[in-house]
Amino acid sequence: MNVENYFAPILTRTRLSARAMIDRQSGKKIVLANGCFDFFHVGHIRYLAGAKALGDLLIVAINADEQVRNLKGENRPLIPEQERAEIVSALKFVDYVTIFSEPTVEQLIRAVRPDFHAKGTDYTIDSVPERDIVREYGGRVAIVGDPKNHSSTSLIESISK
Repeated sequence: MNVENYFAPILTRTRLSARAMIDRQSGKKIVLANGCFDFFHVGHIRYLAGAKALGDLLIVAINADEQVRNLKGENRPLIPEQERAEIVSALKFVDYVTIFSEPTVEQLIRAVRPDFHAKGTDYTIDSVPERDIVREYGGRVAIVGDPKNHSSTSLIESISK
């Protein structure tokens, strides 16, 4: 049995952009979700499941290690980017995974042009930094997932105590 068949492809931006174009031409609705996904918890699952419910294909963009350090601090990430990508790619509702190294997903949004850019409930539609870029080409921003009462940082702090 080939276990690789159970994982979504982890693609470079160039390959992802090409795949998205083909999928869009096939009439599929594309959803982009992003995050660090460093210490995976149920809030991540609910966020990604909510994102998938918006369309046909779910692309998950994972912050590169350097950006996680910039966002979360020097002791993060706990799990290297390639392993985080593999964990996310194992979820049955994830279709493609990519790793991005910029501070925001703006460049990736421009390359993929998702029908929906899904963000977690710690945002409002008006506070999503990339909202104007998504709207420029006719895409929509959606807030999905459960209330933001799960946090990798809080879990790590609890374990440390």
